[in-house]
Amino acid sequence: MSSASSMPPLPAFPPGFLWGASASAFQTEGAADTDGKGPSGWDAFAARGRIKDGSDASRGTGFHERYREDVALLAGLGADAFRFSVSWPRVVPGGSGPVNAAGLGFYDRLVDELCANGIAPAPTLYHWDTPLPLDEAGGWLNRDTAYRFADYVSAVADRLADRVPLWITVNEPAEVTLLGYALGEHAPGKQLLFDALPAAHHQLLAHGLGVAALRAAGATNIGIAVSHSPVRAAGTSEEDRFGADLYDTLTNWLFADPILTGAYPDENVAALMPGPVAEDLAVIAAPLDWYGVNYYHPMLVGAPAQDALGDFAGVGMPAELPFGLRETPSEERTAFGWPVVPDGLREMLVHLKDRYGDRLPPVYITENGCSYDGLDDRRRITFLDAHLRALHRAIGEGVDVRGYFTWSLTDNIEWVEGASQRFGLVHIDYATMERTPKASYAWYRDAIAAQHAVRPR
Repeated sequence: MSSASSMPPLPAFPPGFLWGASASAFQTEGAADTDGKGPSGWDAFAARGRIKDGSDASRGTGFHERYREDVALLAGLGADAFRFSVSWPRVVPGGSGPVNAAGLGFYDRLVDELCANGIAPAPTLYHWDTPLPLDEAGGWLNRDTAYRFADYVSAVADRLADRVPLWITVNEPAEVTLLGYALGEHAPGKQLLFDALPAAHHQLLAHGLGVAALRAAGATNIGIAVSHSPVRAAGTSEEDRFGADLYDTLTNWLFADPILTGAYPDENVAALMPGPVAEDLAVIAAPLDWYGVNYYHPMLVGAPAQDALGDFAGVGMPAELPFGLRETPSEERTAFGWPVVPDGLREMLVHLKDRYGDRLPPVYITENGCSYDGLDDRRRITFLDAHLRALHRAIGEGVDVRGYFTWSLTDNIEWVEGASQRFGLVHIDYATMERTPKASYAWYRDAIAAQHAVRPR
């Protein structure tokens, strides 16, 4: 299949730049009740009929059984690293208490398989699949969940730290807070609006406790994956600017500021957080080796409006909130309807550098990708090419970026969208689980090979 060889080659990235692809446990593993795995909040949410296209999320893409096949696909790409997630309820089915040896053994085998193929394992320790007993006890509204997370992290690190060169504590706490606890569109389905803020604080605390647990187990090269989007005001009115600024605070700086500066960005927000906030912030701000950025598109935000369009994972904002989302202008949109704005990645990275200066550690792009249909997915190739060029421009402007993970290796269960949105370089036939590389797979393979030829790994 063509790799769009007519496109000019990418510029050379810095020596040692890491090229990878990503996945998560709930979206790919399947085997929902195999080898002692316990249910997650997402398993229960899906069982309530919350997957829009009716897909059987419990099957995933069959990764639990076919991981060797997917590792071979990574090897065929020439990938330097694979970002996957460890399923907390597969390792600790009750959320606390005994470790499931069979569940942990799966990740032991996966890490060995990756290492045998020269691919660096980059596990994410929390990618949204909270063990159901913890969800039922309050989930991230409950401070104890952060301490149970640290216990689970210790068990994983004790087993894998000798072979894992890159660790990610928590993925996208903003999405868990907003979609899971404020708006109820994702698991656990709570609609608390601003009363969801404790879920943000406890995820941040879990991150800090997780960093300490990893370091105690001898793990190194630790980071976090945080979603970031440039936020633009929909108009010039005071209401529009206020709405955009508040949204920017809640989705970008509410998470980055505590991690990188040890303080919340707004004293009013800080006052809504539970527990001994000052002491917690000292834990949350534990020094990191790197900082992960997930980027998909900018956000256009203004005052609440009856005709405001949902643009946060397709979700509109309730009228009670003091901001509304608008449709970001863009000539190109993905199959998900998301605007394609490659320079937003450069813009966001430069903004992070300017905001944090020396407090911003080296950066990895831990997610960037798009949903398009078809095997001859030229629009995905154009998307990836443009975003990588924008990333290169950010490096030229002084942002220390060390690697790039595209989302995702294969098509997967896209949370409430089910199998309807296809983000993968590799097509999944959900009836047979057959894997078929797309044109974008060949393009990314050739792009990585060209980079390795210029800058040998």
